[in-house]
Amino acid sequence: MRVLLTFIVLVIGIFTAYYLTKQSMEQKQLPVIQPRDVNAEMINPELANIGIGHRIGKFEFLNQNGEKITHEDVQGKIFVAEYFFTTCLTICPVMTEEMKRVQERFKGNQDVKILSFTVDPEQDDVAVMKAYAENHNAVAGQWHFLTGPKEDLYSLARNSFFVLKPAEAKNLGDAGSDFIHTNNFVLVDREMRIRGYYDGTSTEDINILMDDIDLLLNEK
Repeated sequence: MRVLLTFIVLVIGIFTAYYLTKQSMEQKQLPVIQPRDVNAEMINPELANIGIGHRIGKFEFLNQNGEKITHEDVQGKIFVAEYFFTTCLTICPVMTEEMKRVQERFKGNQDVKILSFTVDPEQDDVAVMKAYAENHNAVAGQWHFLTGPKEDLYSLARNSFFVLKPAEAKNLGDAGSDFIHTNNFVLVDREMRIRGYYDGTSTEDINILMDDIDLLLNEK
């Protein structure tokens, strides 16, 4: 009898925990992040006072397979963006491992994409990006490693994703260029709006990111 009662209590506890977790997820609302919500050093000054309506801007780059990828390829999708470079030996390898977890969680889901932009396009050409993508088991069509003109890459980061800051700031992601990338992953919804920033070196943060992707997939 005591064993049976213990089993019943255990089952009730499991179902209660599941219900409370599910209810919490259903109630959670992700913010829509605007330039005024971001640290001022991360954006161009003229964007700082924009109230509402920010969207990721137009872009066109080449992925690791030499395919042209534009903003139109991710419109209507949910995607995670990051800035990195292939020769980084500090934070980038950790970020890539965490992004591999995101890919694994949503592998085969055509509504979820990953965009990894380089901050060092002189080094990271298509061939280098292809080797890096293959070395990290990137799924073609889902995880794009993007390269192109430095000016365009940096403009998109400063004016759309807000993930580059002046090089004089201290950051382990410095590629020795005009700007340096943060360790942030950026979550973007189907309407090209920023819905969250997550520390790409933190397993706990990336667990939250993956749960938030699920929220957006179910968002009406």
